[in-house]
Amino acid sequence: MQMLVVAIVLSICGLLSSFILIGIFPSIISFALSIYCLSKEKTINTVRALLMSLVGILVPIIMYLNTFGLHLPYDKGEGYGTFKQILYDNYSNFGFDMSFMVKDYKTIDEQVAATAATSNDGIYYVSDGVVQDEPGYNEIVTTEADSSESSLDNSKYPESIFESFEDIEKEYETTAKSTEIGASDDDMPSYGGLPVGTLIVAQYFREDDHNCNPVLILQNKTGDLCRYECIFTARDKDGNEIATSERTSEVVPDGAKFVMEGRFDKSELGGTLPSMYEFTISKRTPYEKDVTEDVYVYTKIDGNSVILAAENPTSLKVKVDAYVLFFDGDELVDCIWLIPSNKDEVCITPGSIGTIKGDAYYRFDRIETYYTAYEAVGTR
Repeated sequence: MQMLVVAIVLSICGLLSSFILIGIFPSIISFALSIYCLSKEKTINTVRALLMSLVGILVPIIMYLNTFGLHLPYDKGEGYGTFKQILYDNYSNFGFDMSFMVKDYKTIDEQVAATAATSNDGIYYVSDGVVQDEPGYNEIVTTEADSSESSLDNSKYPESIFESFEDIEKEYETTAKSTEIGASDDDMPSYGGLPVGTLIVAQYFREDDHNCNPVLILQNKTGDLCRYECIFTARDKDGNEIATSERTSEVVPDGAKFVMEGRFDKSELGGTLPSMYEFTISKRTPYEKDVTEDVYVYTKIDGNSVILAAENPTSLKVKVDAYVLFFDGDELVDCIWLIPSNKDEVCITPGSIGTIKGDAYYRFDRIETYYTAYEAVGTR
């Protein structure tokens, strides 16, 4: 009888604490005791304790699967450990405000604000993602703590993309099939200047047989709708310029995250691979009307490809610029720029859906998609 009482108490404690994960331990103990008691005496109280403890075991498992799926824990780019990542993802999905867990953005904001106070040109400078007191590249050894500043919070629209594809009836295989692993060097030295109020959320550098690609994930926290322009400069080990690459993000709403990707063709580098890259980012008022909140964008993995669709319910012609980033664990292995379209135009006509398919050439287990949507002016 005493063991049954212990099993009931443990099952209740485990069930109540299962939503913070530690409940799985008393639940496992209660489950074992309940099975033992059930073998001795079959009573309804034993069955109740058994069922409560079973639920206390299943809840943490479901929370884990909701965060990492069938994979081992990996860094999702938000700088959390496994335990915090599970709590953050699940309670954010429940609609709870978990911003108190995000300390990195506050740190970056404070650095930017301090730099802005002494900046005359509205630009602040970063070296390997770290805010600098003055212009100039500083060789910095990036630690794990530094990397956590490149945190990602893909939980809120329009900063992220809806991971669903309800309007496509065909069932697609959702497993990445390529056995190749993409080359990636996230420790590639970098230096650049950004407009005050624009933050680096994450930065990567990857290369394949044909291209070298610095990739920046940025966030517009200026309070305004902005058009961003970026010039990437690849330099050799002596600091000499070997190539430049330009990219524009036409319309970025306040608070939204967006991607700037430099693309250097190896055939144009004269056999010299970059030893570091610089970036210069500027902003101004966009020409086009922002329709990010009016357009619905969906993605679905199809084998080793991604299908992207954008639905335009407005009365305007709309252009969607999307970047799909492919990750194997926390390593960026590919990056594709996609523009969904229909009726032979690089835009989406009113009341229609535009689609496009992009292929990844390396093994991946998850994707992140960032996009902007704006009125298509001057398209045919």
